[in-house]
Amino acid sequence: MSTLVIAAIQANPTVGAIAHNEALARERLAQARAAGADIAVFSELFINGYPPEDLALKPAFWAAGKAAVERLALETKDGPAALIGVIWPPQNRFGRPHNALAFLAEGEVKGVAFKCDLPNYGVFDEKRVFEPGLGPEVFEWKGVKFGAPICEDIWSHRVCRELKEKGAEILLVPNGSPYRRTADDERLVVAKARVAETGLPLVYVNEVGGQDELVFDGGSFALSASGEVCMSLPMFEEAFGLSTWEKGEGGWTCVSAPTTTWPTGAEEIYRAMVLGLRDYVKKSGFPGVLLGLSGGVDSAICAVVAADALGPDKVRCFMLPSKYTSRDSLEDAEGCARRLGVRLDEISIAPAVDAFAQMLAPQFEGMAPDLTEENIQARARGVSLMALSNKLGLMLLTTGNKSEMAVGYATLYGDMCGGYNVLKDVYKTDVYAVCEWRNANDPYGVAADPIPERILTKAPSAELRPDQKDQDSLPEYAELDAILHGLVEEEATLDEIVARGYAPETVERIQRLLYNSEYKRRQAAPGVKIGARAFGRDRRYPIVNGFRDAVTRK
Repeated sequence: MSTLVIAAIQANPTVGAIAHNEALARERLAQARAAGADIAVFSELFINGYPPEDLALKPAFWAAGKAAVERLALETKDGPAALIGVIWPPQNRFGRPHNALAFLAEGEVKGVAFKCDLPNYGVFDEKRVFEPGLGPEVFEWKGVKFGAPICEDIWSHRVCRELKEKGAEILLVPNGSPYRRTADDERLVVAKARVAETGLPLVYVNEVGGQDELVFDGGSFALSASGEVCMSLPMFEEAFGLSTWEKGEGGWTCVSAPTTTWPTGAEEIYRAMVLGLRDYVKKSGFPGVLLGLSGGVDSAICAVVAADALGPDKVRCFMLPSKYTSRDSLEDAEGCARRLGVRLDEISIAPAVDAFAQMLAPQFEGMAPDLTEENIQARARGVSLMALSNKLGLMLLTTGNKSEMAVGYATLYGDMCGGYNVLKDVYKTDVYAVCEWRNANDPYGVAADPIPERILTKAPSAELRPDQKDQDSLPEYAELDAILHGLVEEEATLDEIVARGYAPETVERIQRLLYNSEYKRRQAAPGVKIGARAFGRDRRYPIVNGFRDAVTRK
């Protein structure tokens, strides 16, 4: 065979929804057949969904996935062949299942390859639920030998080298690689290293879609034997990429394939938030969302993301003013809702706050007002929004950003109430960058310039006491975020952070706030992973923690 047509299936499966995933695979196989493909390559664990977490330990789940693959194999009787990810049952009754790739051709399952290198860091926990393969497999189709390393298998030298030694002519790599800011560059670096070492071209097919706190960004690509990118598919959307390869004296060469430009910076973050929220809401079966729209920047961008993800008609906003809410905030919330085309209702929390004050007065007698009274206001809003969520059947979005969550600048059972948080892994400085990008762009055709300028320029405030500002108790956000990045993303020592120009007492205070707020974060809503170390899945600290780093003082 001198010509090979490969269909890269960048699609959006759902964890556990085997019937849905099977139907989706059947549709894409039909598309590949109509396009004249020789082989269709799906993403990692496409049939079962990725990551399955402890679902992977259920024998009924293995059996359902295996049966779906066997039915799909019948679709390949008249071509094309397919590589599709599936959980494969253990080799013996005492073993664990395999993260596997089934090779389907001529109406049957021709072979199965097992993932060899199981990741067990960051968001990955595969060694807990899967048995690694002993070695990679080379499959042959129409005289072409191809290796099928699965995702992590290309992140070290061993597997691809063995495939080359076994006679592979091309590498077809299914992936379930979740989004993080640096992921697309890192994947290319790794893939190019494997191509350089083996001299083999490579087709990298990645999943797309949201799954709990992860977003899979797609961005599938192909590399020539010289390491040049010869195919690139869009990020954050489903795609079908058909690449044509010809065999010459030097091996396989890509002669035609689609290419695109990938988003960067604030646009990349924004698209990840939209996709993560859209899939979380839809895959969970909610008809829409609601949120408290305060007139501040965080709730404003959450409303915009929700409108872009779901449509303005599926977003309800509520302004819940107290006696401390400014006229500017009321006007800004109304202006943002009007620009977005979402419904905004106003419900005063003053009666609830007054009732709590009266109810608790005997117990509070002789005590000066403090944070307690501020938290009562936040919790009155939380109770009200949760009641609306229950009654309307809409999922409540919480709107705190990563900077606030890091230092505990959020109220349990108050503004932390909600089912999902699109800003959970977005620092405050990045919130502003994303807002500015979105005001300058309307990528989903929902609303141009949706956030009023005053929301972006006024000093952030929780408005829980007279003339309150965030910076009354926190450093400026640029300084706070830089310190937090050192502590959270880098695990830098306090001395290293102080050496960057920050006051020792400030760095020590931020560390103290970070550690003391772990109990809050354990109770926080899930939210899309954006950076290298998201709270929860990536950064798992004990709640009770006696360790504190200290600045070296001379």
